[in-house]
Amino acid sequence: MPILDWRGKEDEAIRADITVGATFPDYELPDQTGKRRKLSELQAQDPLVLILSRGHFCPKDRRQLRHLVDFYPELKVGYTRIVTISTDNLMETNEFRDGLGAQWPFLSDPGRIVQKDLDIQEYTDPQHDPMIPHTLVLEPQLKTFRIYNGYWYWGRPSVADLYHDLREVTKKIRPDWDLSDPDLRREWQAGEKGKFWPYGKSLKEVFAGAASSS
Repeated sequence: MPILDWRGKEDEAIRADITVGATFPDYELPDQTGKRRKLSELQAQDPLVLILSRGHFCPKDRRQLRHLVDFYPELKVGYTRIVTISTDNLMETNEFRDGLGAQWPFLSDPGRIVQKDLDIQEYTDPQHDPMIPHTLVLEPQLKTFRIYNGYWYWGRPSVADLYHDLREVTKKIRPDWDLSDPDLRREWQAGEKGKFWPYGKSLKEVFAGAASSS
């Protein structure tokens, strides 16, 4: 089933039920340290940029992720998480991540659990048997906001595309987006601060959660 990206152009969905508004599967895979991590744990209550990567051998993936390494400080101050999944083994995953200088979790899926479950085998490359690369922008609770099919490089989102998507997601999920709202001002003055960052959490909880996502 085709979906529309923000420019009104059709892009291909992955598995038929993974469309805009659907919940993305909560995969649990080992990260670069070998520790098993669930996507929901890594996302917490923030937007998530999820990269389904061909792997370390692909120059297109290295170029895309190099841009995201440069973009990462903005993702961090924007309270946005990022995760890469590839079919690389643990050694290749670490070499890939370290070679890029990336600071976010890379999940290793040499058993091709994600590839098979989402039906995204890149059958034109039997040597590497990778996933067809995709980039997804997910709202909290792994709700799919945008899907980009990156088989061809120009199908992948630019930093500008992600900036636009993340602005829209953040406006949607952050009740304190517009502090000029008189209702918000009244709630703050009344001491009702549940709609204001950090939304009832302590700063210790916020920063501990951010540390666990790296």
